[in-house]
Amino acid sequence: MPTPASNGFVMPAEWERHSCTWMAWPCREEVWGEHLEAAQAAYADVAKAIADFEPVSMICRPEDVAEASLACGNGVEILPMPIDDSWVRDSGPTFVVDRKGRLAGVDWQFNAWGEKYLPYDQDAQVARRILEHVGVERYEAPFVLEGGAIHVDGEGTVLVTEECLLNPNRNPGMTRERMEEYLRAYLGVEKVIWLARGLQDDETDGHIDEVACFARPGVVLMMTTADKTDGNYDVMQENLERLRAETDAKGRPLEIVELPQPARRDYPDGRRITLSYANFYMPNGGIIMPAFDAAEDRAAFRIMRDTFPDRTVIQIPASEIVWGGGGIHCITQQQPAV
Repeated sequence: MPTPASNGFVMPAEWERHSCTWMAWPCREEVWGEHLEAAQAAYADVAKAIADFEPVSMICRPEDVAEASLACGNGVEILPMPIDDSWVRDSGPTFVVDRKGRLAGVDWQFNAWGEKYLPYDQDAQVARRILEHVGVERYEAPFVLEGGAIHVDGEGTVLVTEECLLNPNRNPGMTRERMEEYLRAYLGVEKVIWLARGLQDDETDGHIDEVACFARPGVVLMMTTADKTDGNYDVMQENLERLRAETDAKGRPLEIVELPQPARRDYPDGRRITLSYANFYMPNGGIIMPAFDAAEDRAAFRIMRDTFPDRTVIQIPASEIVWGGGGIHCITQQQPAV
């Protein structure tokens, strides 16, 4: 069966030029509860911020078109589409390109993060519907994966976590070796760097986009804490040790830029809310990063500004987004320009 890699396609890095950004309008009341309107306002703020850098296409339930249009304004395209939830990084396609200037998309199997939210039958069709709308070739992957579980450098390396990709709630019986074969086939990568786990109580079971990401080839931004009593300290140290011992697909040792972790916040049931400055988005010429009304916000902003001196860094309040279980990167999906 042909795969993207066998046909010459690779996933480009997020900092490569985009033709647009895809988003999905919040709608699942059992996720947001009384926070739904605030979440919608926060999504609209992110969409409008990205629209200053590149076009934005927002999919939403047909009955929500008027509401989404009013909230997002004229700079954001609203596209009616049946959806269950609003995390298009995971339910949407991963776009790939080839050297001939062609665009295609990978349609991962989607099971709502290990069947945590039901139903998800509409979200399982979102990637196919977006690719049909764009009018590009679709590669249907034979395994479960979410876009938030991978981060590539565009030069042959992908970052992942064992906790997520080898979790039996996605692909029972999946071996590390088989997963690496799949990632090479569907992302066009040459090397897989495995970190251990994600953040405490992260309901995605360790998505990499809450933990670490490439800033450019050879440079990784990574969440850390110096507090040895923190529930994330041990896993962050293990992830750091693994990265320090690694090289990328080109044989380069990795430079690590550490991001501070905000102070712990909990849901009413005592679970920890996932707060991560690594969960940001890179539109053309910009950085859209979260603020959590935390003491660490300013330090994180300075680190991002210093790491991306050629980009405009915009910090947007994201507390209402993380209430639903994700962040700014989780609600966006880039479509590369070709």
